[in-house]
Amino acid sequence: MSKVALHQHDPIARPSPWVERFAKAIPQGGIVLDLACGAGRHTNFLAALGHQVLGVDQDITALSSLQNPAIELRQLDLEGSQWPLDGLEFAGIVVTNYLYRPFLDRLPNLLMDGGVLIYETFALGNERFGKPSNPNFLLKPGELLALAKEFSLKVIAYEDIYVDEPKPAVVQRICAVKGHLNGDIPLQFRS
Repeated sequence: MSKVALHQHDPIARPSPWVERFAKAIPQGGIVLDLACGAGRHTNFLAALGHQVLGVDQDITALSSLQNPAIELRQLDLEGSQWPLDGLEFAGIVVTNYLYRPFLDRLPNLLMDGGVLIYETFALGNERFGKPSNPNFLLKPGELLALAKEFSLKVIAYEDIYVDEPKPAVVQRICAVKGHLNGDIPLQFRS
């Protein structure tokens, strides 16, 4: 399984600091996609910021407690033979702790002009600290930068680093915009 399923482990209630920092860059007025949304920590956070949010996952049973009219949930096969999100357009796409390469290059095409991609997941080197350890589910060095370059996304921030919190891991993360940024560029990290 390529998703580190939050509902199969201790739920993480707080949004990722990376997502918290860059969510303000997502323009208002469009739908935000929380791809492979797990237990819904980012779905809920984005809705609290005033966004309409589409939370999708292969299993949405952990999301039954989310009762917000700004949130739509869909149970979708994200790793089937057909990409289930073709033809949709989003003001923002948030992906954390998930990697499925066959459809990775579909994400930039789902962004509207000014749309923001916020992506954070495990990278090569993480195998030293536990799961995921399969290289199929670990980003290669510069992989998110290459995706941004291929689709002419403007990179707002990028890291490929070791982190201590919430547990030791190697992660790669990016915030990139399609076209011109319509939201705010966050100036500092908030913890």
